[in-house]
Amino acid sequence: MIDILHIATYNIHKGFSYFNHRLVLHELRDQLRALGTDIVFLQEVVGEHSKHASRFISWPNISQHEFLADSVWQDFAYGKNAVYDEGHHGNAILSRFPIVSWENEDISSHRFENRGLLHCELSIPGWQETLHCICVHLGLFRRGQRRQLEAMEKRIKQLVPPHAPLVIAGDFNDWHGTASRLLMKHLQLTEVFEQTHGRTARSYPSIFPLLRLDRIYVRGFQVKNVCIHQSHPWSRISDHAALSANIVRA
Repeated sequence: MIDILHIATYNIHKGFSYFNHRLVLHELRDQLRALGTDIVFLQEVVGEHSKHASRFISWPNISQHEFLADSVWQDFAYGKNAVYDEGHHGNAILSRFPIVSWENEDISSHRFENRGLLHCELSIPGWQETLHCICVHLGLFRRGQRRQLEAMEKRIKQLVPPHAPLVIAGDFNDWHGTASRLLMKHLQLTEVFEQTHGRTARSYPSIFPLLRLDRIYVRGFQVKNVCIHQSHPWSRISDHAALSANIVRA
């Protein structure tokens, strides 16, 4: 039976370096592989982009989440959020374990900022219950974030049994700590860096992290250890640092 899960969350900046200078998707894949994680929560993943495909010789001929998953993460799900003439982007979850069901819920607070909530159920060997995983990228404004968090709370209360293991991870764009107060109080979730270090992780900008934007919340787990991946070469392949954690089924 598997007791420990190694998980990570990462805003991949659509596969481009800081300030969009270079396509770094191949470097990004190498770094993610080196982490050795079981489950990866990704934001700003490009599903399709016709202009980039014609401009960059090394642009993959498959979606970014498929390219990153490759043969390491045998299953994946992608939630299309922002759609434009050239293509679309959204959130993705890569998993070493089977994804038995998934759904992408539109939680956009207005038509100028498309946001989604990607909810997957994973079958973990030896577990009687499925693991619920939610990948999010919240909006930039506090009022919209509040609505999106309320939508997340409603979904969890309706579809996730109280005793089922749950992980929520992503880019919360939460300067004010609103997410932690709501999720911890209303849903009994724990943020992994808050539990181990007393505060959420500084993750943006990756070159010199100051803002605490990215989070990993868990329920039904104990946190073994956590890590912020911000030094070279991580600081060259996205404007966000990656976060990872080892969690133990309680």
